[in-house]
Amino acid sequence: MPQANNFREVTERHRLVRVPASSANLGPGYDVMAVALDVHLELEVTETGEFSVECGSLDVPAGRDNLLVRAFESVHPADGISFRIGGDIPLARGMGSSAAAIVAGMVAADHLFELGLEHQDVLERATALEGHPDNVAAAILGGFVVCSGEGPHLTATRLDSPEGLEGILVIPDHEVSTENARMAIPAEIPVRDAIANASSAAHLALGLSRGDFDLISLGLHDRLHQDRRSHLFPDSMRIVEEARDFGAIGATISGAGPTVLVWTGWQETGMVMDELRKRCSDWAEVRRVGFSPLGADVPEL
Repeated sequence: MPQANNFREVTERHRLVRVPASSANLGPGYDVMAVALDVHLELEVTETGEFSVECGSLDVPAGRDNLLVRAFESVHPADGISFRIGGDIPLARGMGSSAAAIVAGMVAADHLFELGLEHQDVLERATALEGHPDNVAAAILGGFVVCSGEGPHLTATRLDSPEGLEGILVIPDHEVSTENARMAIPAEIPVRDAIANASSAAHLALGLSRGDFDLISLGLHDRLHQDRRSHLFPDSMRIVEEARDFGAIGATISGAGPTVLVWTGWQETGMVMDELRKRCSDWAEVRRVGFSPLGADVPEL
């Protein structure tokens, strides 16, 4: 008589999630505008029966206090799940690393357990954790985004990148605390600064929608946050102020800084990169970057 098989085959559920970095504010669009970048966080989640977090060389927590795990557990418990975190988004450089982690954790939980969350669900949940919607919206949707409202009234409108528009990142060696950067912004600003930023943001949105680089250049001026934070990254602000002088469309502080996003037309990118390397090689990495049309993705099932 055949004996019963005491072993059962266990199929480990597994997902790979890729989430783009992002550059927020884009000059005048403080907390409401951002763009996804071709730099990514990668997360592998596997149902192994044991909880673990592998971070490689990343200087982040390796337990349940990890932001990515916290985001995952805001959707579903992480018991029995192994997390493997990688990618090439620098931390604390103003490139949306926290937003990418939050979105990656939520998307991983959603796909691993087939919960069927809509983009709006993820956007609202991720914004609640991040505190502002611009980076998380770009990480979810890709492309350029413009955000408005809050809670159930939160919306994110997506724009494709105009043809021929390119970016260059100037990534300094030092970090800037997002908390310190936010503390540098006063609770009130002069009306003339608010008017100037409204005008710039309108020009930027029009320029992006029309593919008009002159309008985009007009739209990159900011009078709300960059100058008020300049003491945190004086070298970065010098690049913002001088970028047009060496052929760029303009430049903006990326998020809370200190990274600078330099905007160029494709024909000028090489020349601008050469000039940036001359000016920045002793204190920053200069990296050509694409604007990613794709947001959070699960390429492997």
